[in-house]
Amino acid sequence: MGTAPRRGPRVRLRDWAELLRVSALFTVPGDALAGAAATGLRPNRGTAYAACASLLLYEAGMALNDWADRDEDALDRPHRPVPSGRISPTAALAAAGLLTAAGLTSAARAGRPALTVATALTATVWAYDLRLKHTPAAPAAMAAARALDLLLGATATMSAPTMTPTARRAADPPPSALPGRGRGHGTGWSGGAPATPGTAFRAAAPAAALAAHTYAVTAVSRHEAHGGSTLTPLAALGLTTTLGLLLSRSRATAGPVPVLSAAAYVRTAAGPFLHAALNPSPPLTQRAVGGGIRAMIPLQAALAARCGANGTALAVLGFAPAARALAPKVSPT
Repeated sequence: MGTAPRRGPRVRLRDWAELLRVSALFTVPGDALAGAAATGLRPNRGTAYAACASLLLYEAGMALNDWADRDEDALDRPHRPVPSGRISPTAALAAAGLLTAAGLTSAARAGRPALTVATALTATVWAYDLRLKHTPAAPAAMAAARALDLLLGATATMSAPTMTPTARRAADPPPSALPGRGRGHGTGWSGGAPATPGTAFRAAAPAAALAAHTYAVTAVSRHEAHGGSTLTPLAALGLTTTLGLLLSRSRATAGPVPVLSAAAYVRTAAGPFLHAALNPSPPLTQRAVGGGIRAMIPLQAALAARCGANGTALAVLGFAPAARALAPKVSPT
């Protein structure tokens, strides 16, 4: 009897979950929701398209990161899916390309302005993974990507249609009833909320806060393989504390949600950063990076609450338990 042919290693769903860092996925939708809150509008169909695009582009970045770092990981992290042979480099690169295309397609569904922002986000992600990751510009590039992700949510929310053409025609009075106004200037609005300088400014402030936190986490992550840095996690601790204090200062009418979200943010990030500063070993540095990534969820919630969207903030906080439960099974770093 002949022997059965040998089969190659079977790719399991868990291998892809590890490659794509699925435990970190729960830190992504809050970008779009915080961006929507910054516009003063309720989350709408455009917000959903933006969140979907963010998730897809984030996963594309994860796959591309492991493809680009396959030689380095073979030395420092041989257990990762690509260097261990569980997922081939070709499959990882193909996944990055397909996920990128799907993400841009989703953003395009929210309108041309959202696609423009998503294109800038895509360029930043690919530049980071392929060129900038091992340069001094790495933290700034990653910070820009997170800021653009929040702005994508704001742009898509403002661009999303809020009325069907039939409803718009019913709501718009005839042109003759509006002296001095031409067609399309009635009370209905088919293109979402108009972008104004004030709206753009309101979105810029939360984007800057998210970028600052991302910069700090990325700076710490540059030492997670070998450890040895005390000042970097200490600086990240100072930034986290400062951001938390600023975000907790809310109007009395806002209720306790901004304060609770800000406190959750500081509690999630500050402890691991402090431990890494006191003992800059690779395990504690990696734990600090993981804590900084998970802290994005309460940070997004605090940013939404500061804009008066307490319901959105509570919805974002709902992602935290899932992220915390998955982190021990699939590392977010």
